[in-house]
Amino acid sequence: MSEHAEPAVAAASTATGRGVHERRLPARMGDGSLARMTRSELRADIEDATLLAARKAKAEPLTADEIDHVLDIYASSAAFTAVDIGEQVVLSCDGGGSKMTGTDILDLLESEQRLGQDILELWHIEYSYKAIKTILPFQQQVMQNAQLMLTAPIQYGAQPNLAFYSAPDGPVANWFELLPRGEIAAARAAIVEAIDVATKDFVFVGEGMLDAGADGIDFDTTGGAGDGDVLSTLAAVEHLRARYPDAGIEVGMAGEFVIGVHGELDYHGRRLAGLWPKGQLEVCQDAGVTLFGPAVNIRTGKSCAWNTAYSLTVIKPCMDVATIPVHPNVGEGVCGVPVNGYPPEDAVSRAAKAHVEILRCDGL
Repeated sequence: MSEHAEPAVAAASTATGRGVHERRLPARMGDGSLARMTRSELRADIEDATLLAARKAKAEPLTADEIDHVLDIYASSAAFTAVDIGEQVVLSCDGGGSKMTGTDILDLLESEQRLGQDILELWHIEYSYKAIKTILPFQQQVMQNAQLMLTAPIQYGAQPNLAFYSAPDGPVANWFELLPRGEIAAARAAIVEAIDVATKDFVFVGEGMLDAGADGIDFDTTGGAGDGDVLSTLAAVEHLRARYPDAGIEVGMAGEFVIGVHGELDYHGRRLAGLWPKGQLEVCQDAGVTLFGPAVNIRTGKSCAWNTAYSLTVIKPCMDVATIPVHPNVGEGVCGVPVNGYPPEDAVSRAAKAHVEILRCDGL
């Protein structure tokens, strides 16, 4: 029996182009679970992801050398990987360095001195500008105290979250209820009304925190409620940039492309719906943003190698036009990092290394 089986296995191996004893390497899936993949399977994932991303984002796929580079990173069995000494980049953050409220100065000290973050962020568990408006004096006092005790720059961050301005919690009609009923005009009118109210809140909180000594303002998860969310943020950025010409203003995105909930909103003549990272960067630069954070959503059923290759492909066009620092959001559920409350360090470090070494980005 074995005399006949052995040549058959060898023939099948030759037909598939893979060695009989190709080693199965530890790998991660997009949900953080451990998998075993061969080097050939990893390469196939990377090639599939970059071709799909290039087609969707109308970008160029990764080059052969870049594919080989990603493969080398993900074919490693190391528990932790990193860039070479001298190639480190700036680490910024949104939502602080832990699961604490972020209003605790000890939390910020830990982020600075233990975790080594270069740009810190004060935040509150009620992480939206609409909610922060009601506790602004309290947050201003914490910012002043933090500035006295820490050395690294401290920005203040929250989410725009335009949806919070719709009923039942907000002052305008709920467009997510109007749209399914086919009331398109009413839904769009509600979005425009919400944009005006939200922008005033963003400006109010931004001015208050900058006056209290914040080194910058972070608009985190911009676009989470669609193109209206982006437009209100850009309007607030314009205002803050004019009043505080030296302040840092970071915009971190919610996803790889802007969802067209309204569909017809534009910024200085450029339609916002459907913008991929390059277009997002360009409108942010026009508004006066000083740090841009693209975010590319994870597919949990795909490998981390697949997800990272996809992310690199859609972000890469940013690097050709960027005049401000680009910090990809290499955090939970985006840019190659698994959707997991405690992402495995092997997956996180590989995603970080790939984005730094291939994109040559300014930070993470």
